[in-house]
Amino acid sequence: MVSSVLCRCVASPPPDAASAASSSASSPASVDPCGGAVCGGPDHRLRLWSLFQTLDVNRDGGLCVNDLAVGLRRLGLHRTEGELRKIVQAGDKDLDGQLDFEEFVHYLQDHEKKLRLVFKSLDKKNDGRIDAQEIMQSLRDLGVKISEQQAEKILKSMDKNGTMTIDWNEWRDYHLLHPVENIPEIILYWKHSTIFDVGENLTVPDEFTVEERQTGMWWRHLVAGGGAGAVSRTCTAPLDRLKVLMQVHASRSNNMCIVGGFTQMIREGGAKSLWRGNGINVLKIAPESAIKFMAYEQIKRLVGRDQEALRIHERLVAGSLAGAIAQSSIYPMEVLKTRMALRKTGQYSGMLDCAKKILAREGVAAFYKGYVPNMLGIIPYAGIDLAVYETLKNAWLQRYAVNSADPGVFVLLACGTMSSTCGQLASYPLALVRTRMQAQASIEGAPEVTMSSLFRQILRTEGAFGLYRGLAPNFMKVIPAVSISYVVYENLKITLGVQSR
Repeated sequence: MVSSVLCRCVASPPPDAASAASSSASSPASVDPCGGAVCGGPDHRLRLWSLFQTLDVNRDGGLCVNDLAVGLRRLGLHRTEGELRKIVQAGDKDLDGQLDFEEFVHYLQDHEKKLRLVFKSLDKKNDGRIDAQEIMQSLRDLGVKISEQQAEKILKSMDKNGTMTIDWNEWRDYHLLHPVENIPEIILYWKHSTIFDVGENLTVPDEFTVEERQTGMWWRHLVAGGGAGAVSRTCTAPLDRLKVLMQVHASRSNNMCIVGGFTQMIREGGAKSLWRGNGINVLKIAPESAIKFMAYEQIKRLVGRDQEALRIHERLVAGSLAGAIAQSSIYPMEVLKTRMALRKTGQYSGMLDCAKKILAREGVAAFYKGYVPNMLGIIPYAGIDLAVYETLKNAWLQRYAVNSADPGVFVLLACGTMSSTCGQLASYPLALVRTRMQAQASIEGAPEVTMSSLFRQILRTEGAFGLYRGLAPNFMKVIPAVSISYVVYENLKITLGVQSR
C-alpha cells in the first residue's frame, strides 16, 4: 500500500542526452515510468487519498497518533508513540492535534525532500545506491562508529531485493512515515548566529552536529565567529556610534541627519572619535558568546535533548533563556559601551576611568540602567529573527535543494540579512528606550526614569516616530556587517582547520 503511492520514476537515466531526447519524444513513460501519474498527476492524489483512508481507522477525516499507530501496524510498519507524535506535530498546521488530508499530503511532500537530501549525503559514490561501507563512513563522520556487521544489519532492514545495497525507492519506502528533523547536512550548511554579527548578539545559538561536538570543531566555529564579529563591528563602528547619538540626542527640535551627525562627530573629536565605544563593544563578544553557548547547552540537557537537535519552539525558549543569562552577565559592559560612545573629548581617559567615575558618582545601580527593556527585547528579536530565517531556509530547501542542503553564499547572506533586519525592526523601540536609560546620568535629587515613563514621554513629545530614531544608520550597517562577518568567518575557519564539506 505504502510503496504503491510513491514514485518509481527514479529509474536509471538514459545513457546520454541524445537518447534521452529521442526516448522522451517517442515514449514519455520510458523516462518517467509512472507517466507523471504518481509524480503529481491526477492519479497521485487518488493514491494518497487511498493511503489516507487506510490510515484513518476511525473515519473522522483526520489522522491522530492513535490512527497512525493502528494504521501503520496493519501495513507492517511499527513506529513508537514518540515518533508518531513528531509526525503529527510536523504536519499539523492548524494545531488541532491531527492531520487532515491536505496536511498529510504537504507533510509527505516536505518529508520526501528531506529524505532525498539525506540519501544524497549518504551516497558517497554518487551511484544511486548505498552500501555498508558508505553507511559506516557516514556514521563515522557524525562521530558514531559501527562495525561492518552492524552496517549490514542496518542494510538488511531496508533492502527488499537482497542486493545488500539500498536504492532511493527502498530508502524512501522504509523512512516515509518516520520523522526526520534537523539532518546533519542542514545543520552544517545553515549556521546563522555563529556566522553573522550585526552588533546585537541576541540571536538564538546555532545547533552543532554530533560530529562537530565530539571532534571539538564547535569551539573553532565559535572562535571564528568571535573574530568575524570583532572585525565586522570595527568596520561598522562609525554607523553604530551615529545610531547611539541619534537615539539619545535626536528629537523634533534637534533633527540630526546622517551627514550632519558624522560632521558633528568629526568636528568635536576628529576622525578617530568615530570609533568611540568600539573597544568595549568588541571586548564583550568573547564572554557573551561563551556564556550563551554554555547556558544553551545546559538548558538542552535540562530538557533532555543533549544529543538531539531542538525543535523550533524549543530553540526559541532555550535560546532566549541563554541570551538572558549572557546579557545579565555582561550588562555592565553594555552600559559602558553606551557611555563611551556618547562621551565628549577628554571626559574619560579610557574604559576603566569611565567605570570608576560612574561607580563613584552614580553607584552600582547605574551599571544596570535599561536592564528591563534590554531583557524584554530579547524575545521579539530572537523570535522574529529565528522565525524569518527558518521560513526562508525551509522555503529554499523545499524549492531548490536537490543534491545538497548547501544554499551557497548569496542565499545564506540574503536570508541572514533579512532575518536580522526583521528582528531589529521588531525590537528597536525597546533598544532605543534601553539606550536612553543607559545614557542618563544620575543627578542627585532627580526622579528615576522608568521604562514606562520614558515610553510615554517619547510618544507624547515625538510621536511613534520618536521610537525609531537612529533606525537609518542601524539598517545601513546590516548588509556590510553581515558580508564582512561572513568573509572573515570563512577565512578564519580555514586558518583554524575547521572541516568543510
